[in-house]
Amino acid sequence: MFEIVTVGALTAFLTAVGNGAAGEMGKQVLVSTGALVRRTLGREAPLPASPTGWEALAQELHARLGRDPQQNGEWAQLLRSMPAPAPLLTPGAGLPPATRNFTDRQRVLKLLTREAVRPAAGRPRAALLHGPPGIGTTAVGLYWGATEIARYPDGQFYVDLRDEAAENGPGPSAVLLRLLQKMGVERERVPPTEAGREELYRRLTAGRRALVVVDHAARVAQVRNLLPATPEVFLMVIASGPAFALEAERIAVPQLKDRDAVKMLRKVAGPEKVALAKSQLPALLGRCAGNAFALKAAAMRLLTAEPPHPDPADAPTGRSPVHGMAQAACRELGPEAARLCRLAAVGGWPAFDADLAGAAADVAPEDAARMLTEAVDVQLVEPLHEGRYRFRPEVRRLLADAAGPEHGIAECAAAVSRVLDRLLNRALHAAHAALPRSWRVEPAPVDGTPYRDEAAGMAALRVEAANVIRAVSVADAYGHLDVALRLARALWPLQLKAGYWDDVLPALQIAARCADEHHPETRTAAALHFQLGHCFGELRRWEEADRETHLAVTGERAAGHLRGEASSVELLGLLMLSRWRYGAAYERFVEAEQLYRRIAAEQNGAEDLPRALALAERHQGRALRGLGQLAESRVRLERARDYFAEQGEAYNQGRVLTDLAETLHDAGEDTAALAGIAEAERLLTPEGATPHLEYLARLRERCEAGE
Repeated sequence: MFEIVTVGALTAFLTAVGNGAAGEMGKQVLVSTGALVRRTLGREAPLPASPTGWEALAQELHARLGRDPQQNGEWAQLLRSMPAPAPLLTPGAGLPPATRNFTDRQRVLKLLTREAVRPAAGRPRAALLHGPPGIGTTAVGLYWGATEIARYPDGQFYVDLRDEAAENGPGPSAVLLRLLQKMGVERERVPPTEAGREELYRRLTAGRRALVVVDHAARVAQVRNLLPATPEVFLMVIASGPAFALEAERIAVPQLKDRDAVKMLRKVAGPEKVALAKSQLPALLGRCAGNAFALKAAAMRLLTAEPPHPDPADAPTGRSPVHGMAQAACRELGPEAARLCRLAAVGGWPAFDADLAGAAADVAPEDAARMLTEAVDVQLVEPLHEGRYRFRPEVRRLLADAAGPEHGIAECAAAVSRVLDRLLNRALHAAHAALPRSWRVEPAPVDGTPYRDEAAGMAALRVEAANVIRAVSVADAYGHLDVALRLARALWPLQLKAGYWDDVLPALQIAARCADEHHPETRTAAALHFQLGHCFGELRRWEEADRETHLAVTGERAAGHLRGEASSVELLGLLMLSRWRYGAAYERFVEAEQLYRRIAAEQNGAEDLPRALALAERHQGRALRGLGQLAESRVRLERARDYFAEQGEAYNQGRVLTDLAETLHDAGEDTAALAGIAEAERLLTPEGATPHLEYLARLRERCEAGE
């Protein structure tokens, strides 16, 4: 039966492709769809840049399909098989546990409930909880969520922005990425664009009953596009500070009244300990000023020590109660442990272990571990998993501000320098282990601890990613320019293999600027522009990707680095390929091959030449397929396939076989295409390449329909 492909179906499909998943298979869908668009229209059609553009393209295609039943059937097969169905919302881990010592806040809880249950009447249900640091905004949100689990059977989703490496926290696209991952979407299935991520977020939550909590939001742009469009989704944004202009019910969390503060002290320290300190309570309550965090810290001191004596330094002076708490905790720790905490706070590290803290204070890791345990006991430091720690943001700022007057600027700078050196050593070891054959990462240092294999290196780099990203800006601020550049280059495995494009982008921009200012037209500067071009390309920010990649080409050429120039020209071709500019892409791939062939046997890159040429041939084959030159495409892809088979590179062989199967399908050779698909599946199954295998399954359906 003849199936008519409608304009609406084409528009929906093309829009889904344009906003589709990131990563290799997202690009494969995009490039393959572009090839069919060109074949249908008989001319090159640039990739649309807006919803209007996708709709106009759908209308033009529909007009052609109405006159060509064969092409109509091909599009019908494609629409039935691709792209994959949207991910389903999964409840996930829920919110972090609420505190056992929650006290009062009944008015705030009632306001939250009122906003959550009011008639939607076309208005999104959203609340903005705000209050000064330590007042208990997060505790209120988590407590309310714990009491409302039954109201949200489709899940409670929590994103905490407090430990982000960027100064002002992540942008809206990065916040959407983190939220979608909490909702069960694998990173490689998250769309690369902000518009695509928002659209997926709305599809996942449409008709659902869910609670979304974003903690430590710093500005309205981070959360504006999370306002729900479905009535049973409730967005709760928590700000540690003043309210901002979000279209939501603004709910201030006030300080605890004295009677409630005493209740909280009794819950944490016990009635007996509070009774022993009865004579000191008025002064203690005055210092804490109803601040939940300061009260909890004071209660913990009551548990482990004699009732505290009033200290004139703690008297109210207009400073926050958290400030007084941090001062008291430092006095209780003793000078060495307090020094360690202050120096560890100077860099603003998102997290640290005993080794990094010890580097900051120039003490042995085992001594640092003991001091950190003491700091946890007095609430100055929070423990995380696997022996890592962090400061509360306000405590970290206070400790860092106190470090200069207490220890001197020179000692603070030395502490930062020691931590930077330690992070650089870790990053270089991890990056080399993750990409042992890549010339884009440095060899592993002689000192330090190597990682056993690629998986261990990638795991270590993921764990340390936020610190390394933060370290780039810290190294820049402290004048350690060489360290900043080397750290940024060590991020390459994260963007290449783990899709950390949103995460690494700010650090790469800082490093590229530094390189241009201090080391222009060098291999280092060119390499950083290449990384930026790759990053922007993966995020489909095309103009920025073109600009940075052209800078990489120019820089590598000025430095006389043929391998780098060829690789950058190749990236230009890949950027064009993703935008359906197949002719221009083919020209760049041919140019890249010519540059590679100019590398002499004794020059840098000669050892990688056969593999680079095989990849260039693969890319030429993909571009030729887009141009409709299927015989030439097949020749190049078969040569690339044979090379990777000889080298035993199963993953790259499977990728080329996928390209070849698509070319064979376009040529009407579906039996041969199916044989290639079967071989690709055999190679890729042990690799765990799930998205690729799913793509092959859909390609198989199209080929079987064509037999």
